[in-house]
Amino acid sequence: MDSPISSSSSYLPYAAAAAAAAFFLYYATLHRLFRRSSTAPPLPSGPLGLPLVGSLPFLDPELHSFFARLAGIHGPIYRLRLGSKLAVVISSPALAGEVLRLHDHTFANRDVPAAGRAIAYGGSDIVWNSNGPTWRMLRRICVREMLSPSSLDAVYHLRRLELRAAVRHLHSLAGSPVDVGAQMFLAVLNVITGMLWGGTVQGEDERTSVGKDFRELVGEITELLGRPNVSDFFPALARFDVQGIEKKMRVLLERFDGIFSNIIEKKKTAADGEAKDFLEYMLKLEGEGKDSNTPFTLTNVKALLMDMVVGGSDTSSNTVEFAMAEMMNRPETMERAQEELDLVVGRDNVVEESHLPKLRYLAMVVKETLRLHPALPLLVPHCPSAPSSVGGRLVPAGSRVFINVWAIHRDPTVWKDPLEFRPERFAEAPAKWDFSGGGDFSYFPFGAGRRICAGIAMAERMVSYFLASLVHSFDWRLPEGTELDLSEKFGIVLKKKQPLVLMKQGNLAHSTV
Repeated sequence: MDSPISSSSSYLPYAAAAAAAAFFLYYATLHRLFRRSSTAPPLPSGPLGLPLVGSLPFLDPELHSFFARLAGIHGPIYRLRLGSKLAVVISSPALAGEVLRLHDHTFANRDVPAAGRAIAYGGSDIVWNSNGPTWRMLRRICVREMLSPSSLDAVYHLRRLELRAAVRHLHSLAGSPVDVGAQMFLAVLNVITGMLWGGTVQGEDERTSVGKDFRELVGEITELLGRPNVSDFFPALARFDVQGIEKKMRVLLERFDGIFSNIIEKKKTAADGEAKDFLEYMLKLEGEGKDSNTPFTLTNVKALLMDMVVGGSDTSSNTVEFAMAEMMNRPETMERAQEELDLVVGRDNVVEESHLPKLRYLAMVVKETLRLHPALPLLVPHCPSAPSSVGGRLVPAGSRVFINVWAIHRDPTVWKDPLEFRPERFAEAPAKWDFSGGGDFSYFPFGAGRRICAGIAMAERMVSYFLASLVHSFDWRLPEGTELDLSEKFGIVLKKKQPLVLMKQGNLAHSTV
């Protein structure tokens, strides 16, 4: 029988071999890690910031122009440390194309802000929902049933009715100043609510009071969504709601939820079979799809109503207001638009949507307005689901990615005289400058990729139709002693800092009233 010593000695060669293998694996692993780290792209450069808080203390409330200034220092892709959150800002067409086309699937998620989660029923809507089965279902329902060309054609009578009512109301304000944005907001709101649940604001007194209340509500929501929030940058502090943003959003949500719940209850009580509007269609789906793998819930119904009311009304009316302001600032553009309308429509006729394809200069005005004043200047922030290389720089998973479309649209290396309002720049190769987001990413006011705005067709129709009617129906001037102000106010939705107030000089087409 072998002694313990002799037995142990017999295992020595095996132990040595095992040790050698372990050392080899250890150093091979280190080598792989080193090689991987040495070949992985570096993070983008950016301002150093301060310990713990990063660049938070230095943020300018006008984020779109602040980010553009930083791009001039740090380049078209740079990082910002915002508390414990890493933000990456993209400011060039090529890099925007990498994010929205080349790596579209990776960047298709959202880093949902606390304010967005609060106002959108926990992120149950299209805007904040993560890329997945629920988001695809919600988008399909909206695009197919409400925002498709055929669905929009079916409710043209509603747009025409509301626009005629708005023009009559403006005609009644002879000699009084007109808040263009406020009037357009109410007209757009009436179209949207009419499509959603058949409800509009009637009567002059009700138009003024209800329209004002709704506009203030929507304006406060979009302003809070665009405001930097400590809860987003220090998740450990989110439960304290340091700035009170979530509390304010919950108050706003309660007001909207009360409106939605009341309308839904009435719809359920009056239901008699075939759906007559989008809300009735959604309620029918909600009742049928409770056992589905991807259920469509009452919360989804309310969240989609919120998306449509908030997202559709403010963006379209702001664009009309900016377009009117820019044309007032350059009277020759107003004159040319009126001449085209006289030729295509005629001075004694009313503008119809059927005229829009022939109003080529007006289409250029809309495109130029959205170039200088894109409705969402930073789009809705993206969030990569995995690490990705953009422009040879690492964008980590979970970071908040801002695409500064406002800066790209004003880039002097892309656009000649970028700060001038010149609709004529879109006369060449008009097919290149559509809203599909499929071009070279020097122009994409509605975003691109799978998260492109679902309401492009509706926005294009309403903005063009409403703007054409304003320009065709009346002549306009500034009130005595006032100056035109084109400055912007940042929010997730871009607004004019000062409302556009104009005086009506008279009717150009009397039959429009």
